[in-house]
Amino acid sequence: MSTTGAAADPLAALGSLPTVAESVESVRKAVDRVYGHRIMRRRSNEITSEAALRGARGSGALSGADWALEEVRRRTDFSGDDEARTMGAALRLTAEAGQLLSIWRQSPLRVLARLHLVAAASDSDEVGRPRQEGEPVDEPLVELELSSAAEVSGRLDGLSELIIAGSSAPALVTAAVVHGELLALRPFVSHNGLVARTAARIVLVGSGLDPKSVCPAEVGHAELGRAAYLAALDGYVSGTPEGMAAWIAHCGKAVELGARESVAVCEALQRGAA
Repeated sequence: MSTTGAAADPLAALGSLPTVAESVESVRKAVDRVYGHRIMRRRSNEITSEAALRGARGSGALSGADWALEEVRRRTDFSGDDEARTMGAALRLTAEAGQLLSIWRQSPLRVLARLHLVAAASDSDEVGRPRQEGEPVDEPLVELELSSAAEVSGRLDGLSELIIAGSSAPALVTAAVVHGELLALRPFVSHNGLVARTAARIVLVGSGLDPKSVCPAEVGHAELGRAAYLAALDGYVSGTPEGMAAWIAHCGKAVELGARESVAVCEALQRGAA
């Protein structure tokens, strides 16, 4: 997302688009339904833990490891094949995200570097820093043309400035822009999708929209499917108001579906307690 010549608060300008405003309101109502459930008052930690597991499963599915939830729940070794390593990375990122909330607003680039280190679980030279010119990117599900290393650096700096400066835009808008920008840029040599979705989760939690992290958007993205995810991303990459609004609305729908998932978990716990 370029900020050259943009309004002082470009994220707020996006939030004022009618389609986006409708999505923001719909997301708020969906989140309120989860937090208003009676089970949340007594067993919120259980809902948070379950949402984390389901969110990691959803994020892993979008990156090519489409495992059944019970398989993720029972497995203890994620060092086998590529799918297992992808799911292990998704689980590690979910656990790490909560530790980085206080750092995000002051140093988002530091957080992104840490997320990549956690996902890659490697001490290779290319891990934990933006890719350099000529370095390949392992992100087979996103086939957009790669930006140059110089453009990646410039746009990451611009994104960081937006986050540090703050915005009056709704949390959904900020999270969607962070998510879309990282997915489009693919700033690291690997695990960009996982990192992008985790960064969006940090925004949603840190903003106060979903402080207990019980509305896993990753669940919704997986439910909507990879084809719809990539088609919406094309809208973001287009840079048009309509395309950006469509991407934000898609991200909003994913949050709503994640919230619905946690309401279902609440209902199941309530039936078990009856």
